[in-house]
Amino acid sequence: MNHAARLEALRHVLARERVDCLLVGARANIFYLTGFTGSAGLLLVDESRAVLFTDGRYAVQAPEEAGAAARVVICKGGIEKAALARAKGYRRVGFEASAGYRFYQAAADGVGARRLRARDGLVEQLRLVKDEQEIARIRDSVLLNSRIFEETVPSIRPEVAEQEIAAELEYRMRRAGAERPAFETIVAAGPRSAMPHARAGPRPVGKNALLVLDHGAILAGYASDMTRTVFTGKAGERARSLYEVVLEAQQRAIASVRAGVRCSRVDYAARAYIRERGYGAYFPHSTGHGLGVEVHEAPRVAARQKMPLPAGAVITIEPGVYVPGFGGVRIEDVVVVREQGAQVLTPTPKRLLELG
Repeated sequence: MNHAARLEALRHVLARERVDCLLVGARANIFYLTGFTGSAGLLLVDESRAVLFTDGRYAVQAPEEAGAAARVVICKGGIEKAALARAKGYRRVGFEASAGYRFYQAAADGVGARRLRARDGLVEQLRLVKDEQEIARIRDSVLLNSRIFEETVPSIRPEVAEQEIAAELEYRMRRAGAERPAFETIVAAGPRSAMPHARAGPRPVGKNALLVLDHGAILAGYASDMTRTVFTGKAGERARSLYEVVLEAQQRAIASVRAGVRCSRVDYAARAYIRERGYGAYFPHSTGHGLGVEVHEAPRVAARQKMPLPAGAVITIEPGVYVPGFGGVRIEDVVVVREQGAQVLTPTPKRLLELG
């Protein structure tokens, strides 16, 4: 990845923000700027250099991953202490506000509160638009995620527990080369499928039930995310009708995607149809979210989000309807925002699968 170009883009942002340096602590941002994947580090970026502070556990790993982008300092007396000591040499020290109050207090003690400038979202804004190499990595992650879904479906039977299915999906991810799941895998059957973020439990999925499977993988540092809803048996008219409503809403939202369209407009395309069909009260979440080095990042595809979608953004489109006591349906794909429309990366078919 072209980390030098990313650091240079950040330097232009720092000049605009009137700070002499930025202390970057978010792991996803450090990875994006340098390639470092360790769990402990602070990155200091100024107008001409980048310095990564980490500890002895990463004495070999950090230079290998980040040495081409940043000077690596292995700290013996504490990462924070060493980074703040270096930051004393700057008049205006930016830091990621998401670091929290404890870090601010340490920075105020180490640098001086009058020199600190809280700056949030600077790197995240750079991450919003993906280059073609990033899109290729996301595509690879999406293809892996879709493949393990297709491999797992034949093992789903009424007597198999939700958590067994979740374990099978995550096992297959690892076997296929994923570093880890992108989030806790959701497997929810029957009435529990009406819980958008239900945790997989010990109960068998049972017969004649809607079954929501939402899973993602991290591959080469980039996330995928997909939801499919299947039926364990022969679907009745109510379940089939609910599925068709969500599928049509998703297709309308995807059709509305193109560079320059507001996030709220994409959300409206799905939400208006679901409302028209009488299920407006049962669609409680946003239509989608950004995807990249994290599974949830900017932009948020929601009713009040007026930001125009930029070309190169990667988002999910995932409307859902959840009827208490009956069940829920969610269908989710990953798409790239292009000038001419949406490029759908998820290859998994969206017809309603009836198992058994």
